[in-house]
Amino acid sequence: MRDGFVKVAAGTPRIRVADCRYNAEQIFTLMREADKQGVKVLALPELCLTGYTCGDLFLQPTLLKGAEEGLRTILDATKNLDMVAAVGLPVWNKWDNKLYNCAAVIQSGEILGLIPKTYLPNYGEFYEGRWFASGAGVDGSVSLCGEQVSLCDRLVFACNNPDLPELVIGVELCEDLWAPEPPSAALARAGATVILNLSASNELVGKASYRRGLVSGQSGRLVCGYVYADAGEGESTTDLVFAGHNIIAENGGILAQRRFACGLTVSELDVKRLTYERQRMNTYSADKSREIWRIAFDLELADTRLTRPVSSTPFVPQDQNDRAERCNEILYIAALGLKKRLEHTGAKTAVVGLSGGLDSTLAVLITALSMEMLDRPASDIIAVTMPCFGTTDRTRSNAVLLAQRLGCTLKTIDIGRAVKVHFEDIGQSMEDHDVTFENGQARERTQVLMDIANQTGGLVIGTGDLSELALGWCTYNGDHMSNYAVNAGIPKTLVRHLVSFISDDKEAEDPQLSGVLSDILDTPVSPELLPAIEGQIAQKTEDLVGPYELHDFYLYYAIRWGFPPRKVLRLAEQAMGKRYDRATLLKWLNSFYRRFFSQQFKRSCLADGPKVGSVALSPRGDWRMPSDAVAALWLEELEELEGLS
Repeated sequence: MRDGFVKVAAGTPRIRVADCRYNAEQIFTLMREADKQGVKVLALPELCLTGYTCGDLFLQPTLLKGAEEGLRTILDATKNLDMVAAVGLPVWNKWDNKLYNCAAVIQSGEILGLIPKTYLPNYGEFYEGRWFASGAGVDGSVSLCGEQVSLCDRLVFACNNPDLPELVIGVELCEDLWAPEPPSAALARAGATVILNLSASNELVGKASYRRGLVSGQSGRLVCGYVYADAGEGESTTDLVFAGHNIIAENGGILAQRRFACGLTVSELDVKRLTYERQRMNTYSADKSREIWRIAFDLELADTRLTRPVSSTPFVPQDQNDRAERCNEILYIAALGLKKRLEHTGAKTAVVGLSGGLDSTLAVLITALSMEMLDRPASDIIAVTMPCFGTTDRTRSNAVLLAQRLGCTLKTIDIGRAVKVHFEDIGQSMEDHDVTFENGQARERTQVLMDIANQTGGLVIGTGDLSELALGWCTYNGDHMSNYAVNAGIPKTLVRHLVSFISDDKEAEDPQLSGVLSDILDTPVSPELLPAIEGQIAQKTEDLVGPYELHDFYLYYAIRWGFPPRKVLRLAEQAMGKRYDRATLLKWLNSFYRRFFSQQFKRSCLADGPKVGSVALSPRGDWRMPSDAVAALWLEELEELEGLS
């Protein structure tokens, strides 16, 4: 549970209809198995102690007594388990002489509370209104298993551990989720970060995808973890079949699911991540119209072994189809932004500095798409190559061929002479390859682009990407500046996939264009500001600032989600520990924080550019940070981690 990770499970025991003793044994056996796997929160199906399909047997006192005895058996058998579990059973309330379809929330041999089902389906194959009363508005207590237990539809269960106050559990049952106003909405707004759903949803063709959408959608709307436990094998098949479709979702994403099987579906919910997201959303407010009662429980803090997927490329979908769809979306979002800017300004041209590298390639491809949207010729794009001291034949020829295949107006301007004159003016030695030697070239390139834009009534299209902005890997008033920065919201790892996507898409239509894009993808990332060595690139960016896949990972978790360094490192080890050792991960994480804080002044005066994903660093949008903020607290935590290495 450290770092906010709570191992949860949806369990489907194999049952026998109306055989409460057998069902109790199956349930506590499953609970013990869950405990062995480190599960701290477990949801079990609706009415699993009796079976959902008991029909008119629910009106038999013998069955109700058997359910109570079964629950007592479970409490005795699990009193030493450090786990919160929700078990489904029918509960009769003698005070109002009504039967309720309930979830009993239990822990360490005690019943913490009973939650009655609010919405009772009485249509199609369902007939719950024949036996049960709705729990809407119920707020009382019943005697159950020798305890006086709260029976209320307005209960949440809050962890007492001071290291995990974010774990608050709410419960709803099956149809409650399918209703127009699910109870989970009020529970989440009262602080519940984890919703358990005890369900008995029969299987029909096409129903699984709809059910999955409901669960993932509700977890996204409520910014919560949602654990859905479904009835399975052992229910009566007189008319229906139950497939045990168990689902664990978090904030709109599915972490784990299984179907047509009994047993446990296990994953980990990050409750600290959920509370962080709720804090930053000012539209996520408490529900003051209903009073929700909190019941406390204790859990021992323990390390949670992660099994949930942690992608090494959080900006890039793993599934090929999803990745293609994402790439297509991003290209159109960025192109639409530029289209609007070109229209609004009446720009006659779009000027792009084309280096033969990845970023400028993506920028000119997006610009070409914008021109296509405007029904304007690609010749309105002025692609400018500006070879200098570090330019190689490979990148120069790739830039030229790319411009030709796209139909751009190509200009080649060798800036070497102009830079040398400038260096003479300021007394900069050509032998001194310091930061002035590098930045002088970058600023000269930007001046050329701006002047050509003035000559042609155009706009300079920026090529810098989101990763470079995060690290400050750009020359102030050089490539840092443009009239519109189309790549500003796109991280480097995604830039590569976008260019690859276009290369694959153009392979049949224009094999030469596809070929040059493929070669650009194979070229080392470099600003080419230092003289080439035997015709080869001498300056490789990732040798200097670190692997972009690491920095993009750190950017996503440290900035988008606000995770502390310890947690970022833990996830990096989980995702990339086989490729990078701990010392390497720490080295570049330290570099990331130092650069991110020290380079904010460059982000504070960024050119306009479109946001395309959940992470953006525009000072007018997602990220507001003073340029003088100090990184000491973050670096101190890293020093402690380094000491533990």
